[in-house]
Amino acid sequence: MATENLSPISTSPAPHSTAEDMPRVIRRDMPGASSKKPRIVPWMGHKIANAVQAAATAVGVKENIGDTVRALIERRVQAERPSFVHIEQIQDWVEDALIAIQQPRVALAYAKYRARRAAEREMAMQRDASATAWSIPSAVSREVVDDLRARLSFALLDVESAISIDQWLAILLRSVSPELSPTDRQKTIILNAKSAVDLEPDARFIAARVYLTYIYEETLPWHIADGIGALKEAHRRAFLEYIPHGIRIGRLDPRMGEFDLARLADAIDPFADLRFDYLGIQTLYDRYLIHEWSDRVGGTRRRMESPQIFWMRVAMGLSLNERDREGWAIRFYDLYKTRRACSSTPTLFNAGTVRPQLSSCYLLFCGDSMEEITETWRRFSMLSKWAGGLGCAWTAVRGSGSYIHGTNGESSGVIPFLKVSNDIALAVNQGGKRPGALCSYLELWHNDIEEFLDLRKETGDERRRTHNMNTAIWIPDLFMKRLQAIADQRLDKDATWTLFRSNEVADLVDLYGPAFEQRYEYYEKEAEAGRIYGRKIRVLALWKKIIEALFETGHPWMTWKDACNIRSPQDHVGVIHSSNLCTEITLNTSTDEVAVCNLASINLAAHVGHDGTIDFGRMRETIYLVMRMLDNVIDLNYYPVDAAAKSNLRHRPVGLGLMGLQDALYALRIPFDSRECVEFNDRIMEFIAYTAYEASSDLAAERGPYETFRGSKWERGLMPLDTLRMLDEARGIPVEVNREARMDWDTLREKIKRQGMRNSNCIAIAPTATISNIMGTTPCIEPTYKHLHTKSNLSGEFVRTNDALLRDLAKRGLWDEEMRSDLRYFDGSVRDIARVPDDLKRLYKTAFEIEPTWILQAAAVRQKWIDQSQSINIFLGDNDARLASQVYREAWRRGLKTTYYLRILNRSGIDSSLRDRAIEARACALNALASGGTCEACQ
Repeated sequence: MATENLSPISTSPAPHSTAEDMPRVIRRDMPGASSKKPRIVPWMGHKIANAVQAAATAVGVKENIGDTVRALIERRVQAERPSFVHIEQIQDWVEDALIAIQQPRVALAYAKYRARRAAEREMAMQRDASATAWSIPSAVSREVVDDLRARLSFALLDVESAISIDQWLAILLRSVSPELSPTDRQKTIILNAKSAVDLEPDARFIAARVYLTYIYEETLPWHIADGIGALKEAHRRAFLEYIPHGIRIGRLDPRMGEFDLARLADAIDPFADLRFDYLGIQTLYDRYLIHEWSDRVGGTRRRMESPQIFWMRVAMGLSLNERDREGWAIRFYDLYKTRRACSSTPTLFNAGTVRPQLSSCYLLFCGDSMEEITETWRRFSMLSKWAGGLGCAWTAVRGSGSYIHGTNGESSGVIPFLKVSNDIALAVNQGGKRPGALCSYLELWHNDIEEFLDLRKETGDERRRTHNMNTAIWIPDLFMKRLQAIADQRLDKDATWTLFRSNEVADLVDLYGPAFEQRYEYYEKEAEAGRIYGRKIRVLALWKKIIEALFETGHPWMTWKDACNIRSPQDHVGVIHSSNLCTEITLNTSTDEVAVCNLASINLAAHVGHDGTIDFGRMRETIYLVMRMLDNVIDLNYYPVDAAAKSNLRHRPVGLGLMGLQDALYALRIPFDSRECVEFNDRIMEFIAYTAYEASSDLAAERGPYETFRGSKWERGLMPLDTLRMLDEARGIPVEVNREARMDWDTLREKIKRQGMRNSNCIAIAPTATISNIMGTTPCIEPTYKHLHTKSNLSGEFVRTNDALLRDLAKRGLWDEEMRSDLRYFDGSVRDIARVPDDLKRLYKTAFEIEPTWILQAAAVRQKWIDQSQSINIFLGDNDARLASQVYREAWRRGLKTTYYLRILNRSGIDSSLRDRAIEARACALNALASGGTCEACQ
């Protein structure tokens, strides 16, 4: 990728480019009073050469300068890589090039020709305006109509809309009256645009672009009357003013002013904004663009960044320590603007600012002393303030009834401390930008585990409830093996599990695998002998409580201790005691080290080529760039607590994830519930993991390996695939996943042994809930929720449509008002719509229509390549506790390390008798789980 600053005075020739290699050109025929659609035309370099040569001939210049000017301009375009180029921008470049090759007379002639043509167009527009009849409310002024028509001209760029500009005007001007202030009129127009997003596949992009024009007017020295051709220069001027201003008011890092700002300004591509949909641009505006307060006392906010200036600010913030800062900033910016990847929300919030807290996840371990508990709370407060999501292991805190030596008293257990933690997360939100977020983990043998399962319930003692805190259980394999043995009738259904007070069995917290099993069984004997506390509970009874809590509250999430630790690359320097807030991070923690993970995700859908295949070369480039960005975060990061800095700088873990899997499957015409999909997940994840590990090793060759590399599994030649065998041996039960590999892992092993690794961990698939909205793609690795539904977030409620389905229906002449009504009636599903062809029903199954085993099989083949974990939601179409039990046991058997939410379809419109029967059936299934057979009440 070229990164040098290419100016018009460079005269190095460039070969003529084909239209396919070049951006498309925005023509001028977008008059404010005309109903014509804006025209986008292919790049035609010969027209530039012909126009220049004509101007040269007019002033008596005989030599051929047209091709020279064309070559200069195409070289510049190839360096800047814009999405579109307005014809005004091209003509500006022509004048610059003519001056550069010392042809001022030709430049003057060309400028006069431009001015004459501009005057002719203005006169034509005025004639059109006076002759046009409007089918809009008479109360709306011509000024308002012309203003909105100009915005729609921009909005309809490169869009084949079935709705004309006049129809869009009528839609957007609903409820607009002369009494509205300009601000209220703008809000009304935007709301009308938002409400139209289910009209056609591109409606959400049209609505976004209308909104963008208002954002530009807030953030740029530009007005819609200035025209689209002025956007490039407006961005340049705004960027050159914004960076120094942001530094002066204390929002931006002073080092941001040390960049060659003019070079970066030239690289900003305003037309990359055309890729935003409405939800993406609204989310970006509400939560990500840096603002300043115009009046701090009950005042208003003014955004200082347009979307593309925002991307450049983030790219600069991640390049501060690079030697070629401008070159890498342009590379990173290109990654964002083309939507090939996106950093996590804290990185987007804070990159380039004076407090660059760029990390997403913090994992804590709370010790048993009051000093350690209060220090954990302090860490919660500081980390949450700077937009960190928190996961904390509480197993070491002694349970209720435990003896307190210092006071000669009795402990009230871990629950009261969790209540305080819940309130801290509620009070200290993430920088005032999103709610504080905490997940607490407890291992399944802790004697407070039953109360822990009740924490999220709506009934009971409110002093022992935590409605704003997520919960997860840390399950040892020994429990799962007993559960599986009962299911296989190899163990009596009354088999028990023993709950202990953690201060009496303190070493269990740090043990896993066979060592844990031996010690746990030893403590069971000690408890039976009365030498320590131990309370027995039937395995099936405890499992029933877990499933029941999941159905009632959605918590606790299930995560597996042994799979996380046995497969950890860092087993030589510590123990994993929990996962994080979203269950994809698996890093060592202790009272001295707070684990940190820095996240970014590649957009798989953006790497599907026009030929319907994955562009692996482009993806390799993306992964290398993202791994470098993530490694930079570690050194640039502001660490709110010292224990986090210590951990992150020693081990340097990062988490490269992915999003847009479902969109890629749509493009490749692969149904989610198919063997082909499982194989695709296997192949694509192997490539991503292999490339990420290789990129980290190459970074180690450049920058040095991470401090604790010696003794790690990496150094021992053990890749994540190799650790499956270790998990098999530890369990004594083979993990149900194939071990096929396609790439040359032996060569990579040798490279890693020779060069080292820059990062202790590299891969983690996060939920990407918000950044996938910004990128306009489906979240992480999930199937489509519904094809038409309302999504709520901090920016409001949005109607989401599956554009891939809408386009397929439109191609077959099926997208009409009847189909929209059917989709609403059938709750966003095409399964029961007779008009929809069977092949589309097969491709477009929603998450609740896909058997859970397909999601688990795809997750299992991904997990075999991943050195951390993945946020995997479980979707159940029926309120079936027995099925849920089977699904989670299958997840464990397939070697998954963690799971995330259990999502159960809420069926609407059922009568009370059906609802009562559903409740009875669920209770029956839960009783069956507890009894190991049929429901005891039904026998």
